[in-house]
Amino acid sequence: MGKWLKRIELEGELVKLIPLQLDHKDHLIAAADDGELWNLWFTSVPSKDSIDEYIEKALNSFHYDNGLPFAVVDKKSGKVIGTTRFLNATAMHRRLEIGATWYAKSFQKTGVNTECKYLLLKYAFENLKCIAVEFRTHWHNHASRNAIARLGAKQDGILRNHQIGLDGTLRDTVVFSIVRDEWDVIKKSLLFKMNR
Repeated sequence: MGKWLKRIELEGELVKLIPLQLDHKDHLIAAADDGELWNLWFTSVPSKDSIDEYIEKALNSFHYDNGLPFAVVDKKSGKVIGTTRFLNATAMHRRLEIGATWYAKSFQKTGVNTECKYLLLKYAFENLKCIAVEFRTHWHNHASRNAIARLGAKQDGILRNHQIGLDGTLRDTVVFSIVRDEWDVIKKSLLFKMNR
């Protein structure tokens, strides 16, 4: 059986999602500098000290067919403004997670996230024939939790003490999902939001 996840490009009105590559390193550092995003203790945005490991891990996930990382490109400027990916993908169960998503501060709350999630969800449900798509975030990342809920995802639960952070703190992870039967309505809702 061949790879489930293939290198693809997804394009909307605002952004283009292109396969993440090593040569995006400097662009991602510049995007993270916009807002000093690595200082948000409840996220995993890389700094210039951790960017190499961050990209290597993302690219390895594609090699093992359980992830597909993208650089997010602003179509107007042509600049890389962040990253997102499919991760924890399981072809046998036709499930995956959309995560490891972050954008430069100046592109937050601009419609970029809604369009990125629409493009990824559309591909997951309509091309990969997923039966469910998950989203996970830190309990303390209220902005992310609200953004996921606005997509139409439902909260499945909270994984208590799910991970140990680099500083030793314990993370409670909030899990959301959208299932295949919900996609038509959520698609309609997202298109409505993007066209307003």
